[in-house]
Amino acid sequence: MATLQGIINRGVVNAELQFEKMGYISTNVSNYNTNGYKTVRFEQMLSENGYLSGVERTDFSQGSIQRTSRDFDIAIDGTGFIPVTSPTGEVTYTREGSFKVNQDGYLITNDGYLVGDGIQVPVNYDNFAISSEGDVEVFSNDGTERELLGTIPLVNFQNPEGLKKSDNNKYFLTAESGEPVLIKNHNRFKQGSIEVTNIDILTEVNSILRLNASMLASFKVMQTINDMYSKSLQLNQ
Repeated sequence: MATLQGIINRGVVNAELQFEKMGYISTNVSNYNTNGYKTVRFEQMLSENGYLSGVERTDFSQGSIQRTSRDFDIAIDGTGFIPVTSPTGEVTYTREGSFKVNQDGYLITNDGYLVGDGIQVPVNYDNFAISSEGDVEVFSNDGTERELLGTIPLVNFQNPEGLKKSDNNKYFLTAESGEPVLIKNHNRFKQGSIEVTNIDILTEVNSILRLNASMLASFKVMQTINDMYSKSLQLNQ
């Protein structure tokens, strides 16, 4: 039979886990306007002894695709990630495709990571295009001259949920995710577009309200039990 002390301890542990879940929801809400951001869930499970446990899961489902008309923007329509390389040579993977060109002409992310193996855009060009397969090309005004600059790779993982989240919508591969596998003969890139977040803001707000009500009820129960415990100690004196 559980003691009053045990019940209080369990309530404290479970309350701490509820606070942790609230943190995940708050992070989702704060990233509602972050392009390519994927919803993170903190799924809770109740064990036989009454203690809660939790596990973090990332929802990689497709976000809506929004037209921007900017040449260097691309959205992924379907599964997959774009490999990007940091200035120190570290490779991560992203779905956030709001790219630009640096001072050396290379296609980069907004925080300076090279796209793919490094695709350099010439200083003078007339028309810039990224095909649905990822081919990056420039054309002359009359369309008679075409230069292929490189191809933006698209990869996938056996278990995307095993990826480790990094900063700015990037992910590291792990033993759980498996190695990246190049996706060939696809038509998943959309130039001049961006994938927005897949967060359902109404779901997140509803989760906050329900979690807040649950936490308030738990605190009231803990306070009642704590009062009972204090009175029992007084009676034993």
